[in-house]
Amino acid sequence: MTYDNDAVRAVLDAARAEGRTALTAPEGKRITDAYGIPTPAEGLAESADEAVALADRIGFPVVLKIVSPDILHKTDAGGVRVGLTSCAEVRSAFTAIVDNARGYDAKARILGVQVQQMIPDGGQEVIVGAVTDPTFGKVVAFGLGGVLVEVLKDITFRLAPATEDEALSMLDGIRAAEVLRGVRGGEPVDRAALADLIVRVSRLVADFPEITEVDLNPVFATASGVLAADVRLLIGDPAPRTRRRYSREEILGSMRRLMQPRSVAVVGASNEQGKIGNSVMRNLIDGGFPGEIHPVNPKADDILGRKAYKTVGDVPGEVDVAVFAIPAKFVPAALEEVGRKGIPNAVLIPSGFAETGEHELQARIVAIAEEHGVRLLGPNIYGYYSTWQDLCATFCTPYDVKGPVALTSQSGGIGMAILGFARTTKTGVSAIVGLGNKSDLDEDDLLTWFGEDDHTQCIAMHLEDLKDGRAFVEAARATVPRKPVVVLKAGRTAAGAKAAGSHTGALAGDDAVYDDILRQAGVIRAPGLNEMLEYARALPVLPAPQGDNVVIITGAGGSGCCCRTRSSTTGCR
Repeated sequence: MTYDNDAVRAVLDAARAEGRTALTAPEGKRITDAYGIPTPAEGLAESADEAVALADRIGFPVVLKIVSPDILHKTDAGGVRVGLTSCAEVRSAFTAIVDNARGYDAKARILGVQVQQMIPDGGQEVIVGAVTDPTFGKVVAFGLGGVLVEVLKDITFRLAPATEDEALSMLDGIRAAEVLRGVRGGEPVDRAALADLIVRVSRLVADFPEITEVDLNPVFATASGVLAADVRLLIGDPAPRTRRRYSREEILGSMRRLMQPRSVAVVGASNEQGKIGNSVMRNLIDGGFPGEIHPVNPKADDILGRKAYKTVGDVPGEVDVAVFAIPAKFVPAALEEVGRKGIPNAVLIPSGFAETGEHELQARIVAIAEEHGVRLLGPNIYGYYSTWQDLCATFCTPYDVKGPVALTSQSGGIGMAILGFARTTKTGVSAIVGLGNKSDLDEDDLLTWFGEDDHTQCIAMHLEDLKDGRAFVEAARATVPRKPVVVLKAGRTAAGAKAAGSHTGALAGDDAVYDDILRQAGVIRAPGLNEMLEYARALPVLPAPQGDNVVIITGAGGSGCCCRTRSSTTGCR
């Protein structure tokens, strides 16, 4: 595929120079032409006479649409007339459309009226669009279109740019997929042309990050091709990428020393029972950690029978992990010492950072860590367990049942529930990790590590959000072919669609995008905490069902029907 990027750049630069966030229909036409997106013949008329001349040249019937950068929903403004078959109808419609637009918004800038070839009846109306998702970045969308698009809400999403295979999978990913194949004597749509259109739209937004939303609705899909009857594009500032990306080798190097340490320092270790620093020390000692344990406390000479050091800088030899059990306000200074010592990992148990509104304090510790090359776990966490290393670096009670399941949680409360479930069911785990505020290390780092960890056969993760959705997808795609990944995503809401300026944006709620993108990455999404944990217990020991080979054994007809229904909805027979 070849695209005219210079033509698109000229349109976008002109609109941005005028301070506009919405492109006009003629500007949209120039962009779609540059990317080979098929649209009907059209032109811009600034007077009724020009509209009549254009209609006569294009050929009747025609459609007239208001052109204004201030009116996004033209139908709502009375700015659309369809099925015009004569010069008289065009002249009358031009006047009515302009009057309606002025009545709808007296301050709106009216540039003219778009005269467009009317597409013959018979095509299937679909929508192809793209949005800028706060988690995953550019996302392309496809679904049933037309005026009822926001009512039907039959739409699916993929990361942009999408491949041809991914685009084709979108055609089968909506509830009404059979409609596209032809029902009740109807012809099937041209799937190749529709997939090609999806690919082109996805490539457009990937090439030009300042395009925040694209809406082609309706797109008329027929057996002979596709035509985008209406084009809407919104522009804005590209989202800045503030998070540092680490290479796979860098992640594995630091994670290896975090999960398989030979030496651990506890900053804020204490002899006083009830203190977090005391609990962490006791768990490390009582849990049987075979490596070196170095308590750090400027006011103590020894803690729990071990020599205490005034600072981490006084600890002899290399240290792999520094576990912080001190108040938040003292963390920056202690973290500077950790950095100067060359310790690669800091586990920040204390709260009092971004979760309480102290965003500047959290940003400060992140900057210190980046300056010294220290990876941060937390803050605001319960710590972590690495059972095959007999490591309980946490203030919670020890857990030592070794097994193949790695469990992670963003929430401390969920972490306690996970720990309780593991105890009750005696689930064997390779690790339990709290992520908390995720100031640095997050799910994609853990996925990268657990994907290579010989002790881990299944990974189950609770998350409230993702800092970098694309990094997570990359890590999941690399892991899923070898080990199942189960995710419990909290917050099934559509908050992300509230302020949308297009049909596609209004349909791109947080949960809808998460659902499709996680499925695209091969991740199993659990509906609840108990299901996530049960899946994690079962997957390492049960083979995945393949083909028509599911047998249901039940003592009652009702439960058998329920099992059969559930099996069929998951594609098993």
